[in-house]
Amino acid sequence: MAQVYNHNEAVPRDVVAIGHDYPPSFELDEHRHVRGQLLYAAHGVVAVSTPQGAWTAPPERAVWIPGGVPHSVRMVGEVSTRSVLIHPGLLPFGDRCQVVGVSPLLRSLLVAAGEVPPEYDLDGRDGLVMSLLVAELALAPVIPLSAPFPKSPALAARCHAFLERPDAHETIDDWSAQLGLGRRAFTRTFRRETGMSFAEWRQQACLLSALPRLAGGEPVTAIALDLGYDSPAAFATMFKRLSGIAPSKYQP
Repeated sequence: MAQVYNHNEAVPRDVVAIGHDYPPSFELDEHRHVRGQLLYAAHGVVAVSTPQGAWTAPPERAVWIPGGVPHSVRMVGEVSTRSVLIHPGLLPFGDRCQVVGVSPLLRSLLVAAGEVPPEYDLDGRDGLVMSLLVAELALAPVIPLSAPFPKSPALAARCHAFLERPDAHETIDDWSAQLGLGRRAFTRTFRRETGMSFAEWRQQACLLSALPRLAGGEPVTAIALDLGYDSPAAFATMFKRLSGIAPSKYQP
């Protein structure tokens, strides 16, 4: 069972900020929080894994993790996190993990919140910072940077294997044959259990695999070819269409 982290969660405040600095490649074992957590890397990249899928948050992005959801976190490079623990019901994000955009204002609020003591004055400046943070977070756009896992064990195992060795050329026919399913049954099952088409999921998985490598300083060309793209330009087009930012922007 995932360990429950209770630090600061018993504080009588609806919103509590926490911050940590981590060395490169540091990993947090599977754990869960009672409250929902917005995990933001002010520096570096965080990769979050849960039984339901994988999420990666580079700068200008953050991961929303609902309360009670078991998750592990891998740091890419040196990482400085600024995150907030929030009581259920204050945000409209639902019960699934997701990546949200971090506006310049939200980023400043997250950094400022990291300096706020746990039992801050609700009616003072610190209380205003936390209230504005929640208001700005409620408006944050959801960004499609996730690869949800299906419930079917065999299909989920195949998805895990793909994330370990992604290949942009793998097809529905390849997967359906390996799993002993007809093409129509495969596509129907895949969409029902992930909420995505196979092509959408494959692109997301390739994107998630690329982000930590880009943050680690690897060349765009090498990453594109490793992922099976015909050219760096084809990879960059996919990357920018899904993330809104050119892959070179994620390199140090």
